[in-house]
Amino acid sequence: MGKLATIGKVTIRVFGNDHLPPHFHVKGTDFEALVAIATLEVIAGDLPAATRKEVLAWAAANRAALVTEWNTWNPNIPFA
Repeated sequence: MGKLATIGKVTIRVFGNDHLPPHFHVKGTDFEALVAIATLEVIAGDLPAATRKEVLAWAAANRAALVTEWNTWNPNIPFA
């Protein structure tokens, strides 16, 4: 569902029937995190420093795609 990018061994996804706030999932070999789309803050889990920099840079450059993907998979709780 909603796989948006792979950065090295890290996958960025948006899931359907998810919960607020609108966010995306980041999964690596030995970590997982949730990042809020609006603020790009890690709201759950943890990202290693180097991965955090890359993921947040990608997210900032692709925020429109994240919003579109969130709204596609979560039409009942759209990103406003």
